[in-house]
Amino acid sequence: MSDQTIYALSTVFGKSGVAIIRVSGEDALLSISKLTDINISNIKARYAYFTNLKSISGEILDKCLVLYFKSPYSFTGEDVVEFQIHGSKAVISSLIDNLGQLDNYRLAEPGEFSKRAFYNQKMDLTEAEGLADLIDAETSEQQKYAIRQMEGNLKNLYEGWRSDLVKLLSHLEAYIDFPEEDIPQSVIENMQNDVFKLSEAIKNHLQNSSCGEILRDGYRVVIVGPPNAGKSSLLNAIAKREAVIVSDIEGTTRDSIDIHLDLGGYPVVFTDTAGLRETEEIIEQKGIEIALQKVKSADLIICLFDGLKDNTQLFDNISKDSKNNVLIVANKSDKLTSEQCFKLKNKGYLVISAKNSSDINKLLSVIQDNIKQKFTSGSNLLITRQRYKEALNNALDNLNRFNFDKDIELTAEDIRLSAREIGKITGRIEIDEILDKIFGSFCIGK
Repeated sequence: MSDQTIYALSTVFGKSGVAIIRVSGEDALLSISKLTDINISNIKARYAYFTNLKSISGEILDKCLVLYFKSPYSFTGEDVVEFQIHGSKAVISSLIDNLGQLDNYRLAEPGEFSKRAFYNQKMDLTEAEGLADLIDAETSEQQKYAIRQMEGNLKNLYEGWRSDLVKLLSHLEAYIDFPEEDIPQSVIENMQNDVFKLSEAIKNHLQNSSCGEILRDGYRVVIVGPPNAGKSSLLNAIAKREAVIVSDIEGTTRDSIDIHLDLGGYPVVFTDTAGLRETEEIIEQKGIEIALQKVKSADLIICLFDGLKDNTQLFDNISKDSKNNVLIVANKSDKLTSEQCFKLKNKGYLVISAKNSSDINKLLSVIQDNIKQKFTSGSNLLITRQRYKEALNNALDNLNRFNFDKDIELTAEDIRLSAREIGKITGRIEIDEILDKIFGSFCIGK
């Protein structure tokens, strides 16, 4: 890790009431000494000073608040200084320029403040990535799960598993050191039982991996149906705006169109697709191919049809082939009689009118219930990164190879490799090669 003092804007660049520029490193106090009138020999940690902000040449740049956080009681674990200045582009740029003129100072790389916090054991990798998720959170559920991860819930789970494996490994290595001693059968059975229970725990955890992907990328709802069933009208009704073009001309929608919404705190991606029908028109055929591809990756499929004239047999293959949830919805209730609506409901169809927004809230409520079923009480700890999933699968593979039918050294190696894979998640092993990839996705100043 570099011993240079780093600095960066921690708020968005642009016009604002307040902007914060953060400094971290051994020479952080130098910035206060050079750019303000504060006597750093008497400075108090965690105390706000209101002072003039000056250039190195002595020109007044702004009036600001300055805070000092003494090592190790700071975000990074190093000496940290924060300048809270007025958020004009001119003030921000002038302070950044002056910091760059100080000896042993340089602009921070993306994620470097969090990276230093990791190196100084202020957080593990899961907590750091939870912080990144919290910054990126757009819905209340994303915020809730990010805070859980930032508070160390995932770390505690994975470190607990790793600790169990290290304990097992220590027992095996003890028998390696004393090969003349036979391992008692009771010890073998206990070890096998411990490995079995740990394997089952990891399997159960991996079963909820799709929940983490949904929380990050959105629950995908794809609307399919014949031309003029009202798919685009439904999407506009859900979005409560003219998000897509609506026309009575068949084949108007040629491509898939995504709309991102917050539904009950969960991120949801609604996709409008081309109408499903036999056609010789090449561009429309391509649109239908895309629609069918979207169906395969959907979390929920809304099969929409005109309740007055369409036949639901069109959806038979989708319902049979798809492993996803399928919701069949009859549209245009505004053109149906009460008796017709009653018959459709008796068949198990949800009946709506996209044109009049009738029962749209009921449809959204059904979708929300489908999402909530995925986020059960057992999914409080979600796999929020693909690298977690890969490491856990690798750990599970090693545990599945564990047995006492081979040399004890190879049996111990299965446990060692499994512990190492879990250690990759939290950063409890030497993994410099992946750190840059993780922290490089952070914003500057974080």
